Amino acid sequence: MGVLQSHLVLLFVFAVASPTTLSDKDYGGIPLWINRLLGEPSVLSLEGRLDQAWYRANNPQACPRQCDCPIQWPTALYCDHRSLAAVPGFLPATTQYLFLQGNNISSLSSPHLANITGLRWLILDHNRLRSDQLDWGFLQNQTLLNYFFANRNQLSSVPSGLPDGLKQLRLAHNKISSIAPGELKNLQNLTVLLLQGNRLKTIKEGALDGSGPLIMSCLLGLHLLDLGGNSFSVVPKHLPPLVQQLYLSNNSLSGVHKDSLVGLVNLRHLGLSHCGLQSPHIHPEAFNLSSLLELDLSYNELVSIPTVPTTLQHFYLEANDIRELNLTSFCREVGPPSYSRLKTLRLDGNRMSYRELPSDWVYCLRVIESIHI
Repeated sequence: MGVLQSHLVLLFVFAVASPTTLSDKDYGGIPLWINRLLGEPSVLSLEGRLDQAWYRANNPQACPRQCDCPIQWPTALYCDHRSLAAVPGFLPATTQYLFLQGNNISSLSSPHLANITGLRWLILDHNRLRSDQLDWGFLQNQTLLNYFFANRNQLSSVPSGLPDGLKQLRLAHNKISSIAPGELKNLQNLTVLLLQGNRLKTIKEGALDGSGPLIMSCLLGLHLLDLGGNSFSVVPKHLPPLVQQLYLSNNSLSGVHKDSLVGLVNLRHLGLSHCGLQSPHIHPEAFNLSSLLELDLSYNELVSIPTVPTTLQHFYLEANDIRELNLTSFCREVGPPSYSRLKTLRLDGNRMSYRELPSDWVYCLRVIESIHI
């Protein structure tokens, strides 16, 4: 045991833990971090938290009666959760952060934002937006727009005419069934793209990877892509080549092939939980990516541990049907020259106990910090 670090923790759990998932009720399930130094406002609703009469009496700027315009964030406009059927008129020209989530808005057109030229955030989650009732041209003049959120609406297509400077596009839980090639072209600054909970079955060439007859600089800066909860039967092709976090959970995947992840040279975090994956349908070299640091294969139908790179640091396999710890899945050879960099291993909710660990596991998993069995 001397080869183990002193802070190793072994956790033996005999009950199957409930799955831990990000909340999908706000902002698409990914936290919205704010930078106070940039003057970014609170992302919490102010409905019922302000004395509107006092603020209106002491706020020198005009404010639509359906909204809140807090003095401490003079460029923020909170019109959320007001049962609005349309965007309020006469929005202040100084508005940079516009919160419209939790309403009944079904259409948008250019006049709605004609008075605003410095918009940075537009939050439209939990409305009734339909693609055939939107004039997406209204976004083309918003050259400073960084965040556009329209989670949980009724959109059937990805918005067109998005500003080149957009950093986050969140369209989770809509009715999007396809992405046309070139629809997201020139979004070189986009870092987060949320498309989980839609109706996608495949990704066309040139839609996300910038390939095809017309080569485009498409999504080269994308860090996080969530395609979970769609209708994929295989890991989709034509993904952004430099993506770092890829989530495909809650798709019914037939397997993971040898070339499923080829070309994703920067991939660090891969989520494949709740996909119905079975051990015979995972190729031994499917996860042969030296860049991969975190792999989630929890809540599948695995009976053995798939082979992973020795550079992997966090491996989640809870709630499968695994019965033994095969060290060759982590180390090609068991001995001093070869060992895994794994720090976290989740095996709780499987058919094995700590008594079944091989005696030489400490030589392979020598830097492990926690094992859950």
